[in-house]
Amino acid sequence: MPHGDRGRRVHLDTAGLGRMPAAARAQLTEWTRHEDRHGPYEVDEHVHHVVRPELDARLAALLGAPAGDTVLTTGAADAFAALVPRLPLGPGDRIWTTPYEGVANLTVLTALRDRARCRLDVVPLRPDGDLDLEWMAAHIDDDVALVSVVHVPAGCGIVTPVEDIGRILAPHRCLYAVDASYAVGQLPVHAGRIGCQLLTGDAWRFLRGPESVGFAYAAPELRQALAPNGTGSLVPPEAASVVALNAALAVHEDAVPVGGLAAVLRAAVEETPGAELIAPGRVQSGIVTFRHAEMPAGPLRRALAARGVIVGKTVAQETPLYSPGRGVTATVRVSVHHDNSAWDAARFAEALREALAGRGHHAVPTAVRAAAAPAAVAASGGAVVAGPRAVSAGSVAEAGAAGDVPAVRVPRPRRTAGRRHLALVSAPAPDGTA
Repeated sequence: MPHGDRGRRVHLDTAGLGRMPAAARAQLTEWTRHEDRHGPYEVDEHVHHVVRPELDARLAALLGAPAGDTVLTTGAADAFAALVPRLPLGPGDRIWTTPYEGVANLTVLTALRDRARCRLDVVPLRPDGDLDLEWMAAHIDDDVALVSVVHVPAGCGIVTPVEDIGRILAPHRCLYAVDASYAVGQLPVHAGRIGCQLLTGDAWRFLRGPESVGFAYAAPELRQALAPNGTGSLVPPEAASVVALNAALAVHEDAVPVGGLAAVLRAAVEETPGAELIAPGRVQSGIVTFRHAEMPAGPLRRALAARGVIVGKTVAQETPLYSPGRGVTATVRVSVHHDNSAWDAARFAEALREALAGRGHHAVPTAVRAAAAPAAVAASGGAVVAGPRAVSAGSVAEAGAAGDVPAVRVPRPRRTAGRRHLALVSAPAPDGTA
């Protein structure tokens, strides 16, 4: 690579915080200053009369949802926490979630289970890490009142087949919630084809909007279910941030994802001695997570940053039903966007080799070791379809056969201090019994 390019910083942490386009950053700065000088009323009027009609249309097109069925809030987790607890569930109902559920939503679901005195079951995984759709089809009935699925988890790049799940659930009375925080902006997300009644997302990741802005699509069935109890306190985002999100979506409409870069990043990790991909399932997104046998995730992330390559880090508590049971405590997370280039991927590979020079003599513990076949770029949305993997760690179904998933200590949702304990969540046994 050209010698002069070595000083350029490479941003590979879009899953943590996307780089705002210049137009969005300029709008955020301008309207924040305007509010500071003239007060909030002029900004609110501008948002109401000018920005929101454009933004609502753009969100509807982006999410495949009817115009007017989306609401803005301060984040996907905040929307989920405001809406889901008010669902009228009772002792005869069941909630389904998955081992990939994020900690914020899982905390809400356990609280709803405790209040409603209903059951919270975890859909088992196949040996390759994919959700067991055959189990779902065999065990779905009208006792299942809510199914909560994450499209792409925070802690690994697997793509959940949310549309296939929607087809399984469609004939039944359950409400279907999809967390698209790490999917929207990098993969096609279409609420109509998914068949969900609630779809939540964040603006500051792959959509590259400002922080503390999120949105939720609420279908008529969900609004009807919530009508007796109301929708709770949906806190609106700052007006200047709404303007900036509108500007970011205007640019995003012309964006073309570069899905092949994720395959290049995975290859770089697989070629690194002592490194191990955390890549369950057959379909992968633009998120690549891995750990190294001799260098913890935190120091490795800092070593890459010192070489001008910005990546993220995940911890087991972000996906407490999946990572801890597989011996994964922390991983390096690399995520690409359409504004990344082949040069960025090559620079990552070089920086990784430099950061780990002299290391790699020990293998990663076999708790998460998987034999991965070569990956190819899928035709849809830049996702990567990988060959079958034999995961040595037991599936959630196997864990459920021995008893409940162990209680784990998890942090509270984003922007909230403190910690709380996650109550026991019973995982279904392979035969469907609790």
